[in-house]
Amino acid sequence: MHYTTQYNALHYTIQHTTIPYNTLHYNTLQCTAIHNTTHHITLHYNTLQYRNLRISQLNKEEDVGIYQCLASNSFGTILSREASLHIAYLEDFKTQRRSPVRVREGQGVVLLCGPPPHMGELTFSWIFNEYPSFVKQDTRRFVSQKTGNLYIAKVEPSDVGNYTCVVTNMVTKSRVQGPPTSLVLRSDGNMGEYEPKIEVQFPEALSVAKGLTIKLECFALGNPVPAISWRRVDGAPFSRKVDVSSASSVLEIPYFQQEDAGQYECIAENSRGKNSVKGKLSFYAPPHLLETPQDTQKAIDDSLLWECKASGKPKPSYKWLKNGEPLETFEDRIQVINGALSISTLTLSDTGMYQCVAENRYGRVFANAELRIIAVAPDFSDSMLKAQTLARQGGDVLIECRPRMSPRGMISWRKGKEALREISVLDNGSLRISNITKLDAGLYTCVARNQFGVASSAGALVVKEPTIITTKAAQLDVTVGESVVLPCQVSRDPSLDVRFTWFFNEQLINFGNQDSYFEKVGGRFAGDIMIRNIQLRHAGRYTCAVQTNVDSASIATDVVVRGAPGPPLDIQVDHVTESTAFVSWSPGPDNHSPISKYAVQARTPFSLGWQAVQTVPEILGRNQLAARVTDLSPWVEYEFRVLATNAIGTGEPSKPSRKIRTKDTLPRITPARVGGGGGSRSELVITWEPVPEEMQSGPGFGYVVAFRPHGAQSWMQAAVTSPDASRYIFKNESIPPFSPFYVKVGVYNNRGEGPFGPVTTIYSAEEEPSRAPSRVRAKSLSASEVELSWKPLPWSTSKRRIMGYEVRRRPYSSFEECPSTVGNKTVAVIRGLDSRTAYHITLRAYNSAGTGPDSAVVNITTKRPPPSRAPAKVMWNATNSKIILKWDQVKALENESEVMGYKVFYKQSRHNRQSVVETNRTSLELALPVDEDYIIQIKAVSEGGEGRSSRLITIPRIAGVSLFLNYICNNHILTSTMRSKDSGRKIIKDPSLM
Repeated sequence: MHYTTQYNALHYTIQHTTIPYNTLHYNTLQCTAIHNTTHHITLHYNTLQYRNLRISQLNKEEDVGIYQCLASNSFGTILSREASLHIAYLEDFKTQRRSPVRVREGQGVVLLCGPPPHMGELTFSWIFNEYPSFVKQDTRRFVSQKTGNLYIAKVEPSDVGNYTCVVTNMVTKSRVQGPPTSLVLRSDGNMGEYEPKIEVQFPEALSVAKGLTIKLECFALGNPVPAISWRRVDGAPFSRKVDVSSASSVLEIPYFQQEDAGQYECIAENSRGKNSVKGKLSFYAPPHLLETPQDTQKAIDDSLLWECKASGKPKPSYKWLKNGEPLETFEDRIQVINGALSISTLTLSDTGMYQCVAENRYGRVFANAELRIIAVAPDFSDSMLKAQTLARQGGDVLIECRPRMSPRGMISWRKGKEALREISVLDNGSLRISNITKLDAGLYTCVARNQFGVASSAGALVVKEPTIITTKAAQLDVTVGESVVLPCQVSRDPSLDVRFTWFFNEQLINFGNQDSYFEKVGGRFAGDIMIRNIQLRHAGRYTCAVQTNVDSASIATDVVVRGAPGPPLDIQVDHVTESTAFVSWSPGPDNHSPISKYAVQARTPFSLGWQAVQTVPEILGRNQLAARVTDLSPWVEYEFRVLATNAIGTGEPSKPSRKIRTKDTLPRITPARVGGGGGSRSELVITWEPVPEEMQSGPGFGYVVAFRPHGAQSWMQAAVTSPDASRYIFKNESIPPFSPFYVKVGVYNNRGEGPFGPVTTIYSAEEEPSRAPSRVRAKSLSASEVELSWKPLPWSTSKRRIMGYEVRRRPYSSFEECPSTVGNKTVAVIRGLDSRTAYHITLRAYNSAGTGPDSAVVNITTKRPPPSRAPAKVMWNATNSKIILKWDQVKALENESEVMGYKVFYKQSRHNRQSVVETNRTSLELALPVDEDYIIQIKAVSEGGEGRSSRLITIPRIAGVSLFLNYICNNHILTSTMRSKDSGRKIIKDPSLM
């Protein structure tokens, strides 16, 4: 339990409870316990200054009852809600022996429990013969938690034995057992079948509180064992929360609500008949506060209205307490209507603690509030007049005067030292001045008085010039992409700061965005803005709002933006044939510029995006909202879209239409690039380029291949069913090799056959060459190259052609051959060989049928490798007409070819064409103009080929008659420069190179 204070009011909580016998402990606030017995009740403070109520030596007769806490302090008294005290206990069974119960087999029986005196919720169970063998409940046996009795619908021989009722107190957790009852079968025969007899039933009328869980019990005796079922009499289905026990004897409704109220029926039925009981569940709810009074301060003679509303069923009634006692309402000024308390003409005696009590027969609730009546002289300390009030000439002003005083007194005003009489004073004492002029400026004083005193407060009124927007309202027409300035010029009092704010369609414009199209361009006293690169979405109303500390003004400008048309709408496609379709549309927005024409585009799965199409009529004017699209391909899926154009430009396209497929027809397109030839012996290979899917004109597309030998009259034909096929092979042993055939390829689909393509001549498969090349010679050119020559075979005979030659080589030390083709030549250079290596080389001819026999083997050995060292210590100098190069001699290693000379490669840095000069010396003079940049390389030359290149030498363009001496040494470039008055040359040697 706890209490809280607010405005020094008293609040509390006290709970209903049932406790075990011999203990009770309550927490309250400075509380006097209201009860008729006090000899063993004590009150004391805890550490939080809460009052505790302790009852020792509980007496279950004297201490049971209703308790309330009455809390008081200097501000008043409040009464807590009622708390009922129940003391739980469970006594022992009085009877020690019970008579046996004798029944026939098949008869129903009830074993009575008869619980002893008790208080608190009980639960019941039965022991069969001895602990811990408890009776298991099922459709034949049931233990009522209302009466504690054991019900057996139909006795069987296995039921014979001793039964003991066990009672448990759920509060004290104590348990007692009753005397055993023996169940004995009679020997005078079995019980015959009979209809159900309901022994356990629920009340005919039962009230259930909101939110409680209600359990309805129903059980019947009978032979055969009755089946139990439940229903609502009104036919409504059970909600999901309703639970029926496994044996159907208990119906449980948790969290009972208004919609659960109604009449319920339990039906017991067997083969001999059925019986039923009904009971009505009524919903009730204790009061629940919806609106409560709040702590209030009021002045003398003021009025008070406190609302107090509560829900509940039945509807709650209301009463009010003052300081714990019923509020007397005999005075006309105090009234309680529908729970609301009103008091007029408040006096100091009305101060106190008030409680609204809402109650019905199921409970009551309390709402607390403090009423404090204030009586003070006028005081401006918390509500002084503003030291300075600004107003604009010609406007209105309100000077507020709100002193704290109780009761409410008189308010008067003066300007300077003169009292104001013909003025507008509001009911709250504030002064209103309308149509202000410069003469109204001055010092104003508000004087407040009541029976407790007088007080005043003063403030100055300053009159300013009005703020006027000099720019006239206008409408602007602009085109997309242009920039426009919206003016906002003002005249205002020079002593006032002015603020400009712009709105677009009543939304504030944020000029801080980096991507904003809006920019402020006005000076200090102008609010002009510029809209750059204006777009269609910028059309609308722009409002310039001007504000000072005294007044404000605004002006609106309507901006119309003209642009390319919006996308056309509602694209429809119908009347589709194999090559045409009828397309219609609705016009989209013209964006303030009339539409001049339309264009239709189409897209297929085979096209590169959207393509323009031919229409009838060819020109689609502004009023043309439909067109027939022509020159479409048969049996192709199309989408269409429409674009509109006006004087500004062409707008965005419409959304694509639904996909349609043109109708199929006979194919018209034949394969291209019909050819063939080659293949194996006795074959005629015919090839072509497949017809694209979009040109096949319908499903079931294929090819008709027709061919005949030269000189024959009739065509042979074959069907190729795959639309992707690109070749057909006709094999017949009677086909002569390399004989000419006329060939043509046609097309067909499910609609029939289309045309054939043009006739072309191809040859049947030829025979492979039967002879080997002769006079094969080999010559070593370098460390990696060999030149091979031979006498060619005749190019063509009646049975075969020579298409080229295949060179096969392998080193002596390897069995792996490396073939390469060289075409129809008589000389070939074989490159990429290893140096100082002996090779076996053979040659054979080939054609489309294969290769012929090998020539005789030619043996050849490649030369030693070229020098691996690059020319070093390259030195150059240049004048304006020549370049002189010098370098160290390259010496070959023992396993390398001897140096025979050098190659100097040079080119201008701006061009790719390279020139070569050969020399057998280690110097070279190049007669080159040096007004260009040059790149130079030097390589040693041997019979094994070119050696390693020197580093790239870049000679920059030379101006004047300067001499340059450069050394390339160990990958470093050293340069010396000298100017000369004559044209002679001078070599400057670097000592480090000596």
